[in-house]
Amino acid sequence: MTAATTRTRVQSTVNTQAEISRGAVLSMATAGALVGFWSLASLASAMVMTGGPAALARAWFGAVTGI
Repeated sequence: MTAATTRTRVQSTVNTQAEISRGAVLSMATAGALVGFWSLASLASAMVMTGGPAALARAWFGAVTGI
């Protein structure tokens, strides 16, 4: 009895540019989401510190105009 060996070669084609682009888009989306959450947290804390949206608007206007 003779054993036969068979060699097979599998080639997989991966589009490297598409993978890099996907990673870049994911990174930018994550950074944008973090900035968005940070801005909402800052706005919420400013409203709490000033006493509400109207007081925040008055404080902002006073800070910008110097009144």
